[in-house]
Amino acid sequence: MTSTAAALELVRLTKQYGSTTAVDAIDLKIPAGSYCCLLGPSGCGKTSTLRMIAGHESATSGDIIVGPKNVTNLPPAARSTAMMFQSYALFPHLSVIDNVAFALKMKGVDKPERHAEARKLLELVDMQAYAARLPGQLSGGQQQRVALARALITSPQILLLDEPLSALDPFLRLRMRAELKKLQRELGISFIHVTHGQDEAMALADIVVLMNGGRIEQQGSPREIFNHPKTEFTAKFIGGHNVIGVGDKTYAVRVDRLMLKRPGETVIGPSVEGTVNEVEYQGTYVRVAITIHGGAEISAQLSESQFDVANYSVGERVLATWEEAQASLLTRSSVTVLSPEKAA
Repeated sequence: MTSTAAALELVRLTKQYGSTTAVDAIDLKIPAGSYCCLLGPSGCGKTSTLRMIAGHESATSGDIIVGPKNVTNLPPAARSTAMMFQSYALFPHLSVIDNVAFALKMKGVDKPERHAEARKLLELVDMQAYAARLPGQLSGGQQQRVALARALITSPQILLLDEPLSALDPFLRLRMRAELKKLQRELGISFIHVTHGQDEAMALADIVVLMNGGRIEQQGSPREIFNHPKTEFTAKFIGGHNVIGVGDKTYAVRVDRLMLKRPGETVIGPSVEGTVNEVEYQGTYVRVAITIHGGAEISAQLSESQFDVANYSVGERVLATWEEAQASLLTRSSVTVLSPEKAA
């Protein structure tokens, strides 16, 4: 298989289903050779976006540009993209090698040539020993590798993956996550991967595109998204942050940067008072949960040594404080949605 990476650009891309707007005039540029994760809760528009890029859904308006070519109105086979479906969609009556070679068969490539190409891809995904088996004789992880090989046989410039790890058990999901990243580096082509898993996106992506209500809430590298959330939705969905209102400001404060003091001790920046409601030993750290004004809960992540010195207890009044320079000032999301915890 020989293929080159292509950049992807979406220009005011919109998808409407009747009166419902699933994707709302989004603009996005993904450089060639990137691993991009479209992240967000169910119903945010990420899968509709992926399916429009693939050509399996028509765009209501806007443009899809792959490399120098506008592919908005082209059929899937003419877009230089390939899609790996969430269900894998392997043909149950065909052998592994014939599943992988199927697209070449449809193009009229003779059997020896298409099988030779399929064997190269099965070797790439370490499935050459299973070429004669049927999909029903494979594990979930093996089926996923076959589906990957089948998607790659047309030498796409962009590979589209619709929640490819969701059907796997947690242990295999971690293993296949590493294999996907390794494969993307080896091939050098663009991967666009839909997921609702924050950890998955953080581990895999060069670019995270967080979607909310059909729009792009925030985009950037995993570190940018995590360290500098711009909205309350981003801070809550990504996790690892407290969202705290002080006066007319709303801050996102990382749990490991929230400091606890007892009343009367010196604080170093903004602070809120609350009551300790839970202390959890987590092995490498101690989580201290605090109820503040309005019944909201925030938490601090303390090292064992920090906790041993202070030894906070349930029911104790404390001050939660942080350095303003290490927190993010938030703006409100542009759309109203369920809380991320309920939507995910």
